[in-house]
Amino acid sequence: MAKTNFADMDLVPNAANFAPLTPLGFLARTAEVYPDRLAVVHGPLRQTWAETYARCRQYASALQRRGIGIGDTVAVMAPNTPPMFESHFAVPMAGATLGALNVRLDAATIGFILEHGEAKALIVDRAYAETAQAALAGLARKILVIDIDDPMAAAAGEALGPSLGEMEYEAFLGTGDAAFAWSPPADEWQAIALNYTSGTTGDPKGVVYHHRGAYLNALGNIQVWEMGPHPVYLWTLPMFHCNGWCFPWTITALAGTHVCLRRVEAGAIYHAFAEHGVTHLCGAPIVMQTLLGAGPDERRDFPQKVRMMTAAAPPPASVLAAVAQMGIDVTHVYGLTEVYGPAVTCAWHKEWNTLPLEKQADLKSRQGVKYPVLEDLMVADAQTLAPVPKDGATIGEVFMRGNIVMKGYLKNPQATRAAFAGGWFHTGDLGVWHPDGYIELKDRSKDIIISGGENISSIEIENVLYRHPAVAAAAVVAKPDEKWGETPCAFVELKPGATAQADEIIAFCRDNMARFKVPRHVVFGPLPKTSTGKIQKFTLRDRTREV
Repeated sequence: MAKTNFADMDLVPNAANFAPLTPLGFLARTAEVYPDRLAVVHGPLRQTWAETYARCRQYASALQRRGIGIGDTVAVMAPNTPPMFESHFAVPMAGATLGALNVRLDAATIGFILEHGEAKALIVDRAYAETAQAALAGLARKILVIDIDDPMAAAAGEALGPSLGEMEYEAFLGTGDAAFAWSPPADEWQAIALNYTSGTTGDPKGVVYHHRGAYLNALGNIQVWEMGPHPVYLWTLPMFHCNGWCFPWTITALAGTHVCLRRVEAGAIYHAFAEHGVTHLCGAPIVMQTLLGAGPDERRDFPQKVRMMTAAAPPPASVLAAVAQMGIDVTHVYGLTEVYGPAVTCAWHKEWNTLPLEKQADLKSRQGVKYPVLEDLMVADAQTLAPVPKDGATIGEVFMRGNIVMKGYLKNPQATRAAFAGGWFHTGDLGVWHPDGYIELKDRSKDIIISGGENISSIEIENVLYRHPAVAAAAVVAKPDEKWGETPCAFVELKPGATAQADEIIAFCRDNMARFKVPRHVVFGPLPKTSTGKIQKFTLRDRTREV
């Protein structure tokens, strides 16, 4: 009997059995099922899911009435406040692509991103107006600018810049229709977000996300963290970082509560724990250090268990023990901008809880295994893509592939081809593979420094150093730091007869780049080089322990 060939049957996708995957539907469902549950907390503001859905539809309508839709980018420069959260739904509801901007970047970089991403609009919090104003001045075209006047900024005593836009955010929403009939994307491959990463050069690369990947990674977060309904999530991780690791969509899918926070401060975090019953938060290890370093007047008791997801350098055993005593359980993850944030997790085994704390810390320091929504993960030879032995010793490059890998780099086909060569995403990170299948990073071949969760390009800093009149050669590497994970350390070789002091070099850098990128240490002397003149950075990394 002939075998049935289902491909030849009249079984095709149609409106009854297929819909493009998009996280936008999470908001519609939550608003329908839990309209009166608390969705957003920001200072005295309390907003339900019904109200949030109406505001996002109104926002999307206002954008469309300005001619913004498919193929357009809307840039948003704001801290973790309601406008930034609402933009994660409203902008793609209008058919456009969200470009969440890193508020710590300098004006020149912001200007490059606005130009390269062809932003048609900029929604900007007035706390960043001066930087935005300088960035806009360099654009060759005019774009729609909307101001955000957050009452909590004034309450916190923040210095606000001038109004740049034609109207304020709330007034802009008022120009839209709260009953706006938005439609899901016709193609789940349509861009939902555009995020910029430092990469290996000073020029940022535009990483394009699609609706499908955002949907899947939002659900992946739920699986990895074993999250139940109605979590109370504190926004300590910036939403401009990989769209908050997709948690704007994750928490919404679970009808949770988004507790907004303009600034990551110990007192504000403890207050949120105690007053709002926070159950989950994400952030770099610096957030743990902030909590542990809080004074008696900042601390508050909280009865609930809190779960924290962290990336970057794994926290030391002493920090894990201290936060555990406070009632905070830490999950370590690993990812990149190119894979929607976390894509690898140190999946924990209950039997490990009986191990000594130092051993538990060793296990948690491993980056781990793939997310359920990541198809493949391996450590392999960078050239042949042959997997390395799972011996915990042989170093190879970390490779990933699957539906939560980016579409590619915007307007950069060469970099996209290189990133996807051989049918795998090349992370550029070096690691080992343990016998139990868990990976552990050993180095970053891209020389990226991760400080407080921020990616810093060593080459960008070096380019600035070379502009100093006394500098003949420079190299920047990561120096381990207990508080920040890593900080930039500059090694400088001066020109013959030239003189300079460390403070002078640091001040020069501060005048020419974002402050968080400025080297904390400067070491003078001849730089170690190979026979071909290449600076031996691995030698310098070893020397940072003596600085």
